[in-house]
Order: sequence, then C-alpha cells, then structure tokens
Amino acid sequence: MRIIADLHLHSKFSRATSRDMDVESLTKWCGLKGITLVGTGDFTHPVWLRELRAKLKPTGRGLFTHRTQHFMLTVEVSNIYPQGGRLRKIHNIILAPGFEVVDRINAVLARFGSLMADGRPTLSLPSDKLVEYVMEISPRCMVIPAHVWTPWFSLYGSNSGFDALAECFGDQVKHIAAAETGLSSDPPMNWRLSELDRVALVSNSDAHSPAKLGREANVLDCELDYDEILRVFRERDRSKFLYTIEFFPEEGKYHFDGHRACQVRLSPQETRAARGRCPSCGRPITVGVMSRVEALADRPAGEAAGRVPFRNLIPLEEIIAEALGAQPGTGAVREEYFRLVHELGSEFAVLLDAPPADVARYAHPRVVDGLRRVRDGRVVIRPGYDGVFGEIHIFQGADEQARAEEPAQTSLF
Repeated sequence: MRIIADLHLHSKFSRATSRDMDVESLTKWCGLKGITLVGTGDFTHPVWLRELRAKLKPTGRGLFTHRTQHFMLTVEVSNIYPQGGRLRKIHNIILAPGFEVVDRINAVLARFGSLMADGRPTLSLPSDKLVEYVMEISPRCMVIPAHVWTPWFSLYGSNSGFDALAECFGDQVKHIAAAETGLSSDPPMNWRLSELDRVALVSNSDAHSPAKLGREANVLDCELDYDEILRVFRERDRSKFLYTIEFFPEEGKYHFDGHRACQVRLSPQETRAARGRCPSCGRPITVGVMSRVEALADRPAGEAAGRVPFRNLIPLEEIIAEALGAQPGTGAVREEYFRLVHELGSEFAVLLDAPPADVARYAHPRVVDGLRRVRDGRVVIRPGYDGVFGEIHIFQGADEQARAEEPAQTSLF
C-alpha cells in the first residue's frame, strides 16, 4: 500500500505553534491532506504525552491510531553543548515504538533539561550521547538529524554545526541511518556530499500548524508497521521507498545567504565577492544552505543514478490563492480547497494523481493551469534568506522567465 508519512511536526506545547496542533486537528487535517502516517511530535512533554496516552490506541505493530488516522511516536530535541572549542546547536528527531520506550527515554533526557518547558526540549547533551542512550534503551528506536543544512540548530549548520556526520556523532554514527534534508535543500543538493550516500534522505514538514502538514513527506510502499518502515529507511530499500515530496528549496527561508535587517539577499557567488559581509551595513551575513552545500560538496551536481526520486510540490492552498489573487486561508480560497479535496479525495490526490481534466470539473480554470505549471516546474522564485521565506510565483512573470531560462527546479517525474 502507498503510505505518505510526515514524521516531524510539533504539538501545541511547542513554542510558536498553533493551538490547533492537537490530536483531533491532526487527524482531521491528515485526512484532508491524504497523509497516511503522521508523527506525534513532542512526546517528551508530560502534558502532551498524557494526552497521547488517552487518545491513541495501539495497533500492535508499533504504531497508534486515532479514529482512522495512524500515528508514530516522535519528538525533536535541541542538543546544545560545547565541542571542539565551539558551542554546538543540533536538532535531532527520535522515533520510538511504544509508550514504555518513550517513558524510559524521557527518564534519561530529563537529567539534561526541562521537559516541561517546551515541546522541543533543550538538552545539555552531546548528540553522540543522545544516540548512545536512546539505542541502549531500545535498538528499535531511530535518531535522525533534523533539517541538516539549516544555519542554526543543525548538523551541517554554518553557525553551530559540524563538517561531517562522524564529527557530530562519533562512534555512534553507525546508528545514523537517515538524515532529514529540510525545507531549504532538496535531494540533488544532498547528493553532492558523498558521506550522505550511506543514509536515507527523508523529508518532513516540521509543521507548526495543521495547514502546513505534508508540505514535505515520504512516500513508501509497505505495510503500516513501525519496524518495516524503519527497515525501509535503514536499508534504503528502493523497491519500498518510492520518492519524497519536496518544497521547491528556493522557497525555504535559509536557501540563500543574506542579512534580514538590511533586506539583503545574496547568492553564494555574491557572498564570496562581498567577503561574507553585508554590502549595506558591513556586518557578517547569515550563510545559508546553498553556500554551505557548495563548501562541503565533494562531487559535482547532476549525479542521480540509483537515488530515491523526488517530486517538488506547492501546497494546494497556495496554488489556489495565487490563481484567485487572494491569500491562503481566506474564505474563497478555503471554499475552493475544501470542494476540491471533497470531490477528489485529498490534497495529495489533487497534487499527485488527478488528471487535469478531472480537476477542471470542480476547479476554477486558473487553478488547473496553476497545477499544470507546478507539476512542470514552471515557477519563478526569489530565494529565501536569513529566516525570510522565499517568494514563489506560479503566474507572475512565469511565462517570461520560462522563455529566458530553464525552470527554477525540475523533478524526476
């Protein structure tokens, strides 16, 4: 069966997160989106964990259900610690097969930080020790470094990360079987670093509100079984790991370099010419994902043989909003969104599967045109930088851009 899995998100108990990130809303929106399996997020938070225990039912296969929606017990933690003369700030995701294992993990992690303070707890615990402790508790767990290229709080982050997996995880690197690419990078960017050949490249939404669920996800062809899903990741089973769903990476808020205070956006080449300083104020710029990939890459772009494929998508609400000249979440946009989802089954059914002729039976013609453009990669993007999301346009200037150059990003489909 086809599983669309989004395993990294946050509950209402994380900072800067919607109060609607509760079990009921996650169930509702996963149904609208077409997400088969969703992470719980935040299982270290005592109140959220109590809510999960009360509302989720075990399937007997390492997963849980609320009504018809399947959940996996997950959390993201923030590891902050000194190493090699620098303060390291690394976010890691933990997957767990049951509440008993979660209780044991939480008992250990509580020694290194307050689990009540935030759904994504801050721990004074090195990443290698985190992996060691978690794997000692249960080898069925998995630790995945999160959004590995983000300047702040990531494995390869330019401001507080490392240059290699082994520098971060030491002898525990043997347990690292997957890495999350994050919104500001896509698989081809990660393929340029040969050490990532040994891990599965996974994609998740890191959603802080229900409407953001599924903006990145993993598409698998396997049973809804915790151990089987982790096996697919660990073995990088191409017959079962069909593809990932990706943001256009330029839309991510750290794709390019820049200085938000001065509204300065720089490509890697422009950053080198400016010697890493903001041309406006002279302060150091925030080095983004593209520059960091260029710095660490040990092979040229373009090698894709034998890789798990990917598809670049834009959320359906954003397509509808631009087509109608409105904002996502407004009445007209939501009305069109809910009608399409109701008639065609789910958001992913519209984005991935439905022939344009079927969509045209229910949607405004301009929405159908927008869907075609997204599927073809005919979009125009001003890359994100220094915490500012990129500006993506499906119609505005798209035809002129297409005549002048190749599409901003193409998929393998």
